Amino acid sequence: MTLSFGQPNGVASVPFARALATHGDRTALITSAGEVSYRELAERVTAVAERLGPRRRLVLLAGANTADALVVHLAALAAGHPVLLAPDSGSAVESLTAAYDPDVVARPADDGTWHLDERRAVPAHELHPDLALLLSTSGSTGSPKLVRLSHANLQANAESISSCLDIREDDRAATTLPMHYCYGLSVVHSHLLRGAGLILTDLSVADPRFWDLFRSARGTSFAGVPHTFDLLDRVGFAAMRLPHLRYVTQAGGRLAPERVASYADLGRRAGWDLFVMYGQTEATARMAYLPPQLVFAHPRSIGVPVPGGSLRIEPLPGDPAGPGAGELVYRGPNVMLGYARTPADLRLGRTVDELRTGDIARRTDSGLYEVIGRSSRFLKILGLRIDPERVESVLEGHGITACCTGDDERLIVAVTGPRPRDLAQLRRLAAGVSGLPVHTVHVRHFAELPRLATGKPDYRAVRRQARAPGSSEPATTRETTAVVVTTAGTVTTALCRHYAEVLGRTDVTEDSTFVGLGGDSLSYVEMSLRIERALGRLPADWHTRPIRELRPADPLPRPGTRPAARRIRTLETGVALRAVAIVLIVGSHIPLFAVQGGAHVLLGIAGFNFARFHLTSAPRRERARHAWHSIARIALPSVAWISLVVFLGRGYDPENAVLLNSVIGSHEGRQEWHYWFVEALVYFLVALAVCLAVPALDRTERRFPFAFPAALIGVGLVTRYNLPGFDLRVPHLTPVVVFWLFALGWAAAKASTLRHRLLVTTTVLASVPGLFHLPGQSQREAVVISGLLLLVWFPVLPSTRTLNRAAGLLAGSSLSIYLTHWQVYPHLKDHSPVLALCASLVIGIAYATVATRLMRRLPFARRPAAKEPATGPDAPAAPGTVTGTTRGDLGGALAG
Repeated sequence: MTLSFGQPNGVASVPFARALATHGDRTALITSAGEVSYRELAERVTAVAERLGPRRRLVLLAGANTADALVVHLAALAAGHPVLLAPDSGSAVESLTAAYDPDVVARPADDGTWHLDERRAVPAHELHPDLALLLSTSGSTGSPKLVRLSHANLQANAESISSCLDIREDDRAATTLPMHYCYGLSVVHSHLLRGAGLILTDLSVADPRFWDLFRSARGTSFAGVPHTFDLLDRVGFAAMRLPHLRYVTQAGGRLAPERVASYADLGRRAGWDLFVMYGQTEATARMAYLPPQLVFAHPRSIGVPVPGGSLRIEPLPGDPAGPGAGELVYRGPNVMLGYARTPADLRLGRTVDELRTGDIARRTDSGLYEVIGRSSRFLKILGLRIDPERVESVLEGHGITACCTGDDERLIVAVTGPRPRDLAQLRRLAAGVSGLPVHTVHVRHFAELPRLATGKPDYRAVRRQARAPGSSEPATTRETTAVVVTTAGTVTTALCRHYAEVLGRTDVTEDSTFVGLGGDSLSYVEMSLRIERALGRLPADWHTRPIRELRPADPLPRPGTRPAARRIRTLETGVALRAVAIVLIVGSHIPLFAVQGGAHVLLGIAGFNFARFHLTSAPRRERARHAWHSIARIALPSVAWISLVVFLGRGYDPENAVLLNSVIGSHEGRQEWHYWFVEALVYFLVALAVCLAVPALDRTERRFPFAFPAALIGVGLVTRYNLPGFDLRVPHLTPVVVFWLFALGWAAAKASTLRHRLLVTTTVLASVPGLFHLPGQSQREAVVISGLLLLVWFPVLPSTRTLNRAAGLLAGSSLSIYLTHWQVYPHLKDHSPVLALCASLVIGIAYATVATRLMRRLPFARRPAAKEPATGPDAPAAPGTVTGTTRGDLGGALAG
C-alpha cells in the first residue's frame, strides 16, 4: 500500500513521483541484481518517505546510479522535501554539506549500504513551498552556486521530453550519464513519467559489461554527451547488434556536424533514430531538439523548442555576430526559479521568468535555431558548464593572478608575473575548482597578458597564443613526480601513487582504471598485490573499476593510529597459480618431486590475461600497439638469454635463439624443446595480433566476446586430437597442439554467465584427459584440470601477507625463472635438490630485475600511452606520477 503524498496536506510535490504505483507490475528498474517493478519501487519510496516525515527538510543526496539513491530521490520529491543532488564523491558531499547545512544527508556507507543521516528533525532553513531540487550549474564538486528548480519545473520537463521523444511504456533507457547531471536526471524523470523501464547502471559505454546488460535488458535508448560518442567510436559501436535500440539522444555540448550526420546515417541503416538536443541546467536540462528526419539536412542545428517552450533571438549591441544573430533566450514552464548562492536563498520564490542562455544563435530560413557562439564567458567542456570567473576568483584567493578562458576541449589558465614554482599544483587547484579532469587544464605563463584597448584581457589572443607551436608549459620536476588526486582520502591517494609507479604513467587520477591506463598482464601481479595490501582484500573486477571505487575492507583508522593487522588476506588466483606453477616446473625438472603440468596451466593463464588486458575497448590500432609492445617484452629477454646460452655452446641450436625450434628445428633431442612454452606463447600472441588487426575480425570479437574464443577452442581441439605427434613422442609440446589451452583461458575470462562457465568447465573435463599420450599421466592431467577450473570459478584465494609477497615475487619473475633454470639446476641437483630449486628461483628473480632495467631503456619497449579514458562514467583520466616500471613487467610475460 502506498501513501498519498503532499497535496492533501497543502505541501507541493512532484506528480510523477507520487504516481509510481499506477504503473502496477510493469518493470521500473533493471539492474545487474535483477528487476524491480513499479509497485515494488513505489513501496520502497513510500517507506523512505515515511521515514523522512511530513515536515519539509533539506535532503542532500549523493546522486549515484543505484536503486537506493533513486528511491531516496523519489521519496523526497513525492513527499515535498527539497533535494540537493550532489556528485557521488566524498569531497562534493562534504563541500555542499558545509555550504548548505542540510537536515538529512543520504550517501553510501563504506560497506556499500545506503545511510540516511538525519542530522536534525526540525529544518534549519526556511524553504520556499515551490522548491523541489537544487543542482550544480557546472558540475563542479565544490561550487555553492546552485540552480533552484520547482516541482512544476520537474514535471513540465518530464512531460515535454517524453512527448518529443515519444517515450513508450515498453521503452527501456540505460543510465549512461550520472544522476546528479541534469541531462542524466532528465532521462530518469521522463521515463518514470511514462511507466517505462530504466536500465540502472554506472558502467561506462566503454565497458563490455554495459553492452551485455543493455542487450539482455532489451535496451531501447541511451543518452550521450560528445565524449560518449568518442567512446562509442572506440568500442566498435557501429558493428554492434542491438536489436531493440530505438533511438539515441545527444546533448551536453556541440557534436561536430559531420559526426552528427555520420551517426544519423548509422542509425538509419541500423534502424534507430538520432535526436540532437540542446539544454542547460537552468531549464531543467533540455530546451530544444532536432527531429531525426531533419538531421541530414541540418546537422549544425539545435532544432526547435521542446513542447511548451519558446525561443527568441535578442539582438546584441553593435550587432557583433552579424545580421539576424543575437543571444538565444528561452521561455517555458521548465525555466528555473533562480539561483541559490547561500542557504538564505532557499526561501526565495521565482526571481527569473526567462533564461538568457549566453549563447549566440540565429534562426534559419527553415525555422530552426543554430548556435554559432557564446556571448558569455561560460565554457562547456566534456559536457560541463565551466565558469572561468570562479576559477580566477579562487586562484586570486591563493595569491595567483590568472586569466581563464578555453574552448570545448580544455580550460586555459594564463598566469602573469613571476613564474609559479609548481605548475602541477596550480593545474590541480584549477581542476578541483572547475570539476574537470586535470588533463583538460592547461597552464600557460605570459610575461604580459594580451589586452584590448579597453584594458580588459584579450581572451581570444590568450587562446591563440596558447595554441601556438612551442607554447607548451614546461614540465617541472614536481610536475612529473606529483600524484594527481582530485578528492581527499589517504587510501585513494596511495592507490593513485601505486598505479603511477607500477604502470609508469603520468596521468593517474581517482577516476583511472588499470585497463584504461594501459595495464596488462605484464604488470598486474605487482598491482594486484599492492591493492590487496592497501585494501585488505582484492575485488574480483579491480582492473576495470575506477580507483575511487576501490575501498578498504574495514573502516579507515583514525588519524594518528595504525591499522589493525589482518592475518587472512586474499590473493588473485592467477597470481597464485603462476607462483605455484613455476615452482612445480622447476622442482619437477630437477627432479625434487614429480608434479608435472604447471606449464600447461600457465598457457591457460596466458589466455585468461590476454583477454583481460589486451582485449580492451580501445580502438583497433591501439590494441595492436599494445599487443606488439607486450610481445616485444616477452621475446626480447627470452632471445637475449637463449642467444647467450647458444653462444656458450650449451647444447642448443641457433633456431632456439630466435624462437623457431618448433618450426625449423631438427627435433632430434629433448633438450631442444626446453623453450617450447616461450615459443608457443609468442606464436599465439603474434598470430592473434595479426588476426585482430583485420577490421572484420576485430569487430566480430567485440560483438561476440565469449563466442569468439569458444570458436577458437573448437579450432584448437581439431589440432589437439588430429595432428600427428611428430617423431619426438612429445606432441603435447607443439604450439598447434596446445593452443586450445590458451583459448580456454581466454574464454574463461569472458565467461560472464553461469552457462558460460559451465561450458568452459565441461570442455576442460572432456579435453584434458589423454593430452599427453603416455601411460601414468593421470596426476599431470589432474594438475592441469585443477588449475584451469580454479581460474574459471575462483577469482581470488585466501592467503596471508607473507604468502602474498612470496607469490608476487615468484609470479612476477616467472618468465625469467623459466628461462634461466635450465642452466642453473644441473650444477646443483646431485649435491642438493633443494639448493638447486632455491638457486634456480633466485637466479631467475635476479635476471628479471636486470632485464626489466634494460628494457626500460629501449624506447620501443616502453609502455604505450593508453588513449582509453578511465572515468566514471565517461570522463577521461588526468596527469599524475611516473617512476618507471617494476619487476612484474617482465615476469608477467608468462601470463600473456
